[in-house]
Amino acid sequence: MFDIESLAFSDPWLFALMAALIAGSAFMQGIGGVGFTMFAAPVAAILVPELVPGPLLMLGGCVTFLTAAREYRSIAWEAAGSALAGRAVGTIVAVLALAQLTQRPLNFLFAAMILLAVALSVAGLRISATRTNVGIAGVLSGVMGTLTSVGAPPLVLALQRSSPATLRATTGAILFFGSTLSLLVLAVAGHYGPREFLIGATLVPFMLLGFWLSGRLRQKVSAVMLRRGLLLFCALSAIGLIVKTL
Repeated sequence: MFDIESLAFSDPWLFALMAALIAGSAFMQGIGGVGFTMFAAPVAAILVPELVPGPLLMLGGCVTFLTAAREYRSIAWEAAGSALAGRAVGTIVAVLALAQLTQRPLNFLFAAMILLAVALSVAGLRISATRTNVGIAGVLSGVMGTLTSVGAPPLVLALQRSSPATLRATTGAILFFGSTLSLLVLAVAGHYGPREFLIGATLVPFMLLGFWLSGRLRQKVSAVMLRRGLLLFCALSAIGLIVKTL
């Protein structure tokens, strides 16, 4: 059975792999404004399922807070409010699903949600950021984020016509408050507690390292190429989880 000691001491290679994964995910988040949980969640679901969703939601909440704080003047608060109202609804739906499903169908649902996130990211749909559209995106974000830790793609799709700074900062603010809400609801439902908090806390230094590196190298890395690689990696990881479950 996985526990803190086995991750940090008995299996140092697994811990090193997870540390590198979290650092790389935070680096991607800092470069492109999204990507932390999309990169980390599929691998964690295969190798260390205990990281999903609680510990990764905690880490994702931290890194999205840093993303929003770095460009806080660009946050579109009206859009953020509409998205968070929808996120609250989606979070409740997701927790009800967690209570009804066993691990095997949850794995399939997880993989399907990851593939949906990739599809939404590459769809190229042109959606206006109306209150209704942003609210619907918030509902989808709440369901996907609470079940899989990956809640950014619907928000990015709804806010895609915003400036890059507004997109990064607003999405970061929504995901920070949304992750906090998801964690509170998961805690009430018994899916997040001290053990999950400590698992996530062991990886916080590596998340901070990756985000710090993104600030140093942001001008030297192609966000477009990074995004394409991220989406391909996510799709392959989701397919790998389906194969493992089968």
